[in-house]
Amino acid sequence: MPRTNAVADHVIAVAQTDSTNALARRMLRDGELTLPADGVGMTVVAADEQTAGRGRLGRTWVSQPGASMTCSFVAALPMSVLTDADVNGWLTMIAGLAALDALRGTLEECGLKPNAPDCTLALKWPNDIYCHGLKLGGILTEFVPLDDTAQAANTAEAPRAALIIGIGVNLHLRADRLPTPSSTSLQLHVDNLPDTSVLRDMICARIASSLRNRLYAFARDPHAQAAAVHDEALRVCWTISRRVEARFTDGTTLAGTAVALNADASLQVRDDAGELHTVHTADVGVL
Repeated sequence: MPRTNAVADHVIAVAQTDSTNALARRMLRDGELTLPADGVGMTVVAADEQTAGRGRLGRTWVSQPGASMTCSFVAALPMSVLTDADVNGWLTMIAGLAALDALRGTLEECGLKPNAPDCTLALKWPNDIYCHGLKLGGILTEFVPLDDTAQAANTAEAPRAALIIGIGVNLHLRADRLPTPSSTSLQLHVDNLPDTSVLRDMICARIASSLRNRLYAFARDPHAQAAAVHDEALRVCWTISRRVEARFTDGTTLAGTAVALNADASLQVRDDAGELHTVHTADVGVL
């Protein structure tokens, strides 16, 4: 991954692992992965194949060896930012915006365009990358508090923690290999793509650069940046104005129309009776 190596502080690339997020957590725990004393830093953990990839709310993320991008991006942020419920919901959206930056930039560099005008890249609240109204990729964000040993090296903005952002994108999957009917892959919308190893490297490098810059600005002034991210995310949010169903962890559901992204990154849904509901954590499907 030469492009990614050129822009990231560290790149760990393996043929197979259970989950790149889990591998990053273990490496942090065991001291094999250290964070910089200053700034957010950027480490990329990539795998050709995940045997136990995870999605949000405990879901399984299915990826095909040699046909997908499965990478985790590890940065250091102040604990005060990661635990601030007024702003931390935007971290997943920041990752999504960085992924859109990378996909668009890569296609532009290759001189490629989608083969239909409605193959728009967008974000489905809160953690999916969409193309043509189908799931192209997913995002899982986690933070890992640093133990006393790891924290000792990070005194500039102490206390800090590791933010792990797993991003999976379907690249060269044929229609008959897609994991669900609501999924898609980049090759189904763009012709003449580079092979998977080259394409993965191009996308990962661009995500790493965009994420570093976006997270650095967010860490410096999270409340001002939250407002800016809100405006940017709203322009690319597939969910807004569409009929949705939110499925909560207690088994209940809420059907209605998504009408707004709130200031804390929660979703506002108007049910069929006209009542407004705020959704913070749920599996939200577009109907």
